[in-house]
Amino acid sequence: MAAAFPQTQYAFRSLKQLGLTNGPPTYQSLDGFQKPDAQIRTYRYSPDGRFFAFASSLSVQVISTTTSQPISELPLKNVIDLSFSPNGTQISTWERQVKQEDGQPGHRNMKVWNAETGEELAAWGQKAQDGWALQYTPSSHLALRLAGSELQVYDTSDFAKGPIDKVKIDGVSSFKVSPNGAGKEGEESVAVFCGEKKGAPASLKIHPLSALSKPTSSKTFFKADKIQIKWNSAGTSVLFLTQTEVDKTGQSYYGETNLYLMTKGGEFDCRVSLDKEGGIHDFDWSPNDQEFVVTYGYMPAKTVIFNTRVKILHDFGSHPRNFLAYNPQGRLLCIAGFGNLAGQVDIWDRRTLKKVATIDAPNTSHCEWSPDGRYLLCATLSPRLRVDNGMRFFHFTGSLMHIESIEELYQASWRPADASLFPFGQTLEPAPAASASAVTATPVKVAAPAGAYRPPHARGTLTPTFFKREDEGGLAYSSNGTPSPYAAASSANGGARSIPGAPRRVPGAPAPSNDEEEKGGRRKKKGPGGGGKKGSDSPGGGSGAVTPVPVPEPVVAVPEPPAPAELSADDKKRRALMKKLTAIEQLKVKKANGEKLELTQYKKLDSEEEIRQELKALELGSK
Repeated sequence: MAAAFPQTQYAFRSLKQLGLTNGPPTYQSLDGFQKPDAQIRTYRYSPDGRFFAFASSLSVQVISTTTSQPISELPLKNVIDLSFSPNGTQISTWERQVKQEDGQPGHRNMKVWNAETGEELAAWGQKAQDGWALQYTPSSHLALRLAGSELQVYDTSDFAKGPIDKVKIDGVSSFKVSPNGAGKEGEESVAVFCGEKKGAPASLKIHPLSALSKPTSSKTFFKADKIQIKWNSAGTSVLFLTQTEVDKTGQSYYGETNLYLMTKGGEFDCRVSLDKEGGIHDFDWSPNDQEFVVTYGYMPAKTVIFNTRVKILHDFGSHPRNFLAYNPQGRLLCIAGFGNLAGQVDIWDRRTLKKVATIDAPNTSHCEWSPDGRYLLCATLSPRLRVDNGMRFFHFTGSLMHIESIEELYQASWRPADASLFPFGQTLEPAPAASASAVTATPVKVAAPAGAYRPPHARGTLTPTFFKREDEGGLAYSSNGTPSPYAAASSANGGARSIPGAPRRVPGAPAPSNDEEEKGGRRKKKGPGGGGKKGSDSPGGGSGAVTPVPVPEPVVAVPEPPAPAELSADDKKRRALMKKLTAIEQLKVKKANGEKLELTQYKKLDSEEEIRQELKALELGSK
């Protein structure tokens, strides 16, 4: 490791404390770090890892991550978000905008400061917290800001002279500045997104900073209320995920999603075609810029690696997964299932495409690779989950290395570092020794799935393909909510599929005649139309055909139960009188037990003799 980064470091923030801790193998608090007494609202590492800033109810403080000595202090009490420039020399703060009195200038709640001296460099009014921070070029010489429909470019050495370049773009809602892996100053670009408006399609345009008003590439599309933009590390290609708030087809609760790929110069662009129905859960560029990975489709989701021409390089199959992350060196790939999934994490060696380990990390709400690419930080945070808060550190071989339980944990992250300082060898190294907290910890017991309920007559038999998940050998989920094809759902135990309550169709028997169909239709109606052919095996009584059975069975006559006899008028009257006498007997019991009766109940008791006379006359008349 380089001298500037002798070891990894991580930070955490909870309700009662703020921590700066050295990473593996020591897991010890940073020497000299004085934990603040005030409650901390947020913290942020600088992208180069030199500085650490935190906002309390008293001020914003910037300290060194190596010596923990204070660097500067900003006199702000209400800051709730922070952001650094790439080189760490400037820090931006955001607080909620406060309405000023009449005649007073607007509240400039977004400010830019010199991180080392604490000098205020610029200030603006920024109402929304979403997308509030300045976006810098990799060298930090230029900063971009969206002001209404105007994209402004500032020289970070002199904010006072105002924007040095700007372009007005109608309907713009977000943008993303490209990195610059080649390291050539002035070749950065910015991807600008404009949503749908008055029937016009949404668009993503790429503008070079050297000629901001002239886009070099453009893509138009529909079904895009929101967008997620990811540049590759060289800044030559961009992946963007579009999403609608509502799926108008009713097939998904989360709206419709589409993934697109576009190059900076416009040489190539396309929609990434995916071969499974359902939404896109996650996508990620490889650090080598030559491939990207996508997990998509109804659960169990499918995970596939594509090259930069959207050709499939590898298919990992279908599993309940919704999170993807390459380690910083691109050697390992994490494919996990968090949120409402069980928390299983698969680690794959990208070079050999073999699975290295499977980790159980239930209740994880934040997962992040360490800068050295060897460890996964899996944290359970509030308010996503308010119990079992804390951090667990796993080696990529699957070994649990360290556990730290912290009540009401809100934030946890690694200190950024240059990935080239931690190269991988030809072979993957084994895990080092774990800390005492991991050795003495009780293993997490993952509850075994109880399985679906099976009625008594189906127990001990094979599960039909119709009821299996896709990764268990079942059929793929289709947009109508059922596996497809439907006919393949015949029981693996033999026999054709039957519908409860429908007349039995005997395999090999001749089809019923039209007269029999009409009699069956009068005897029992099916659906609002009243019809439906007798013996049909298709849902809803349609024209669906059952799979033919090779060997016909002998016809078995199924006797029909006799229709119940119609009651005569005298029988109906006799039954009604008997009901009244039964009710009177029940009232007598209540009266004998001392219960208070109502006036109507007393009248019913008085009518007993009359009812008995009427019943007697009815019996004599029927003889």
